[in-house]
Amino acid sequence: MTPETPQTRVEAGALPAPERASAFSLDVEEMSIREAVRAWFGKLRSGDPGALPSVLGLIVLVILFSQVSDQFLSAYNIGNIPGQGAYIAVIAMGLVFVLLLGEIDLSAGTAGGACAAFAAVGVFKGNLHDGLPGTLYWAIVIGMALVVGLAVWLKTYAGAVVVLLGLVLVLTNQTQHLVPALIAAVCIGAAIGIFNGYLVAKVGIPSFVVTLALFLAWQGVLQFALSGQPVNTSNYELWHDLTYGNLSVTNSWIFVTVIVSGYLAYTVLRSVRAKAAGLAHETMGLVLARGAVIATVAVLVTAWASQNRNTNPFKVIQGIPVPAAIAIVLMIGCTFVLTKTTWGRHLYATGGNIEAARRAGIDVVHMKVTAFALCSAFGALGGIMLASSQSSASLDLGSGNVLLFSVAAAVIGGTSLFGGRGRPRDAILGALVIAIIPNGLLLKTSLDPQWQQVITGVVLLIAAAVDAVSRRRSARG
Repeated sequence: MTPETPQTRVEAGALPAPERASAFSLDVEEMSIREAVRAWFGKLRSGDPGALPSVLGLIVLVILFSQVSDQFLSAYNIGNIPGQGAYIAVIAMGLVFVLLLGEIDLSAGTAGGACAAFAAVGVFKGNLHDGLPGTLYWAIVIGMALVVGLAVWLKTYAGAVVVLLGLVLVLTNQTQHLVPALIAAVCIGAAIGIFNGYLVAKVGIPSFVVTLALFLAWQGVLQFALSGQPVNTSNYELWHDLTYGNLSVTNSWIFVTVIVSGYLAYTVLRSVRAKAAGLAHETMGLVLARGAVIATVAVLVTAWASQNRNTNPFKVIQGIPVPAAIAIVLMIGCTFVLTKTTWGRHLYATGGNIEAARRAGIDVVHMKVTAFALCSAFGALGGIMLASSQSSASLDLGSGNVLLFSVAAAVIGGTSLFGGRGRPRDAILGALVIAIIPNGLLLKTSLDPQWQQVITGVVLLIAAAVDAVSRRRSARG
């Protein structure tokens, strides 16, 4: 008779769930602080540097520009950086979804600019129907209606609902009001993304070609929408505050408290539940240590932001900048979607190996369409924030270097151009690098502005090289 062992009892189903899990040591291992540090170094050796290069780059730039000008580290200047880089961070965050698939969206900047222009015309003219050329208005309405049907056919039901909401807002003339106009602009962006995704995933046109063509087309649409005249957005307080506003001191502390306490509660609960289920989990010491570091940094930053940063005694500037708060909230939401949902895990799997994902039953077409939809929706939001930064919906809104800087931000932050690796935080870190370069150079009047492009290009080249080398090392391992 075969002696009874934990393994045979597991196979027979005689052990309860926690005990069944405990029969396998790998399933119940605890990640302590020491093991977490060892695992991090292991990732570095295997070719996954994560956010380390971008963080080191930030440190180098801060040290360099602090030597170039004593104004760089002033409270007023540091407080301006989030507003200067927020639109890049938002567009880059959308690009992360597409880059994870190994695709690219070159139209995100100009499409976002066109969407922001639609919102500006609707609010400024009081009627989107009369404010836009008749052909363009009906093209938008018919196009959105067709995209709703296309999204349903592609089983992208959430996208269909979003586009339908935008269509209703446009048809009922709610775009004469600011908030509905901004919502409609994001919905139009989602419609553009669904169309992009269809052309890439179903028709089979390479994403580079599709989005390059639309990059050019949306610049023309922007010109038609504005009829050759920029629209001032600084008169609308909410729109203006997207870049230049600050939370009150009280709201700043409430915001940080909610973010930090929510993170601590989530990580503690996750550890407790995993341990109770007999699964691999982080020790409470590791959870609390990480939470303590985050809480300390958050308190210090908030305390600093709560001080008056303005050198003008007649106006007080204090509190967390609104664009920083927007970027943080979006980053948290995107991180949750990518790491804690089935859709997010499927997106990583598709980007890692599309053929393996298809054979595993993942709807690859759906993943591509939804990724492009999110990318263009974020592009529209980024275009809205860019219009806020420029105080107008200008004739070149979203064109020029906007898209290039956004792609550079995602790559510099650590997102791989080859797909399968990247996080929303990469967009934030990369955008900080992109924003700091012109900020620091402009403080040194003796330096020509051309240095901005040179330094940004060199930083991007280094980031791409790190990505290629790390991927090669990972493949060898």
